[in-house]
Amino acid sequence: MKVQSSNYLKQVKPCLKELLNRLLAKYSYVSILASDSKAMTYNVSKRGTIISEDTILSGRGFVAKVYDGSSYGEYSFNDISEALLKEIEEKIDSSLIPLKDSLPEGTEVISYEALADEPITFCESTDYVESLSDLGSEKIISLLTSLSEEGRDYNPSILDCSAGLRYQEYHKLFLSRNKDMEQNVLWTTGTTMVMVSKGEEIKYYFKGYSNLGGSEILKDMKAGLQITADSALALLESEPITPGEYECICTPEVTGMIVHEAFGHGVEMDMFVKKRALAEKYIGEYVASPLITMRDGGAAANETATYFFDDEGIPAKDTVVIEKGILRRGISDSQSAMYLGTEPTGNGRRQSYERKAYTRMTNTFFEAGKDKVEDMIASIKYGFLLDNPSSGMEDPKNWGIQCMVNVAKEIKDGKLTGKIFSPIVLTGYVPDLLKSITMISDELDLGGGGFCGKGYKEWVKVSDGGPYIKAKIRLG
Repeated sequence: MKVQSSNYLKQVKPCLKELLNRLLAKYSYVSILASDSKAMTYNVSKRGTIISEDTILSGRGFVAKVYDGSSYGEYSFNDISEALLKEIEEKIDSSLIPLKDSLPEGTEVISYEALADEPITFCESTDYVESLSDLGSEKIISLLTSLSEEGRDYNPSILDCSAGLRYQEYHKLFLSRNKDMEQNVLWTTGTTMVMVSKGEEIKYYFKGYSNLGGSEILKDMKAGLQITADSALALLESEPITPGEYECICTPEVTGMIVHEAFGHGVEMDMFVKKRALAEKYIGEYVASPLITMRDGGAAANETATYFFDDEGIPAKDTVVIEKGILRRGISDSQSAMYLGTEPTGNGRRQSYERKAYTRMTNTFFEAGKDKVEDMIASIKYGFLLDNPSSGMEDPKNWGIQCMVNVAKEIKDGKLTGKIFSPIVLTGYVPDLLKSITMISDELDLGGGGFCGKGYKEWVKVSDGGPYIKAKIRLG
């Protein structure tokens, strides 16, 4: 089934068009982004049951963007009617546009050209089998309770098993002089986390699930519960690793974290504008193994970060960032692209209608290669298979990376020994790590359970992943 249009946006669209026309009589470029979103989170564990509306991802509102011939201004509001049109128009005229005249002395005001406004009209929706809102909270909690209890009963060493779901159904409308675009999107994510103990030692294993769809994800969660529990129990026999550089194979989840942290943030081109990303100086040069091709874009994959147009009205794209090891381009919002003299890549995203659009990642991943995973393992004399990433951080100005991985499975003489090391810290200089990649699997997988912040705020949904990769990595 297709996600249906928002009745609320249908209702207010005539008022939005009237406001647009009034503003176009004064300003050469005007756009309005309207959004209507609902998101819910559910979690069941031994500690209790949680049902809550996600206030960051839920809400209705609008942002109008106007151009006065040299500068852009944005005004957000959360209500519109015929009676309010004059008030909104006056606030834009009297409060927003004069702001640049009150800037502190010595502040440089950059002049911009008018944004391109090519004619585009469409209404697109994603597909689903059954939505969480159709399923209902009572049924969702019943299914999650069953999963949680099944996990807790699996083994006496299991302290707790939490099972959670989150979904967002959002509707967006973008209007300008020549554009009339609508998108309706539903994504769902799920998590199971098993906590185990042995004496005073406590370990946990986390498994995430995601789709561009609905409650069909629950079947995957149930099917993967035993593997999650067994993985947690195996960690009770894990040991600390001896720090050093090793030949490693990364699962798609770990590859995704490396893609996101090692190079994703580094090619966000608003960081080029601020001179905070080293990647700007390496366009056209080798930054990775020739085996590596990296992509990003709302149209690059079907996952939780998929959309049909960004929050600045640019149709979603599939951008090749690295091509056979060569850094070809970054990703950008419209304003950064205009400043840098490049084409926008459709990566202008807002946390909500109340927030500014920044350059943000979407579906970010390495392309698959030609190697078989069993051949990759067989090629290692001594090393590790890295799995279950938990967190990461990067420094796009200096290309440093530090990531946490929960599991390192020992490989000796081309075979997994069954021995596990945990926890693991993965560090390194990004080009060194990426240039050391010598094998890439023909399997590829993306996961969209996470969010990404711009620094410590401005949260948006992202997905990342790729194939299994073999590389030399410093572990500690």
